[in-house]
Amino acid sequence: MSDASPTIDDPELGTFTRATSELTDGSVLTHDWFVGTVSVEGTELELMLEGTTPDEVAPLLPRTREVVKRLHTLRRIATDAVVTNFNTGEPEPQDLDDAASDLALEAIEATPDGTVILHFTDSCGEHFPEGYWPAVHLGIDDAVQQVTVES
Repeated sequence: MSDASPTIDDPELGTFTRATSELTDGSVLTHDWFVGTVSVEGTELELMLEGTTPDEVAPLLPRTREVVKRLHTLRRIATDAVVTNFNTGEPEPQDLDDAASDLALEAIEATPDGTVILHFTDSCGEHFPEGYWPAVHLGIDDAVQQVTVES
């Protein structure tokens, strides 16, 4: 007997459920990841763990816990990477500080290969067009692998 909507309960990160979206015709699309939320420094962040079963997702939990614990440091590494990636020269310290305050972390995505993707929004609307957001891909060693703009 299989559970149509299994959940994963983690003592530090909370409960994860399979991600779904309701389409305009009322049908439900089930995604290939589990979602949950965690509160960090008073902000609710979405957690996205790639996988279709609890067994696939369970190995991602330790890495996700570690990222959440070190988020203050990783967040600054990520916002600095965004500025550096989209700057033609050496960024000014003020530009790095502005990005650290203007780019709001919204979601943390964990993938089976150990990559963690931090998804940001432009809280002031001055850095990215509406509907676009930067995402920073961190390798298993937390080094920046790439910076992308998503929509």
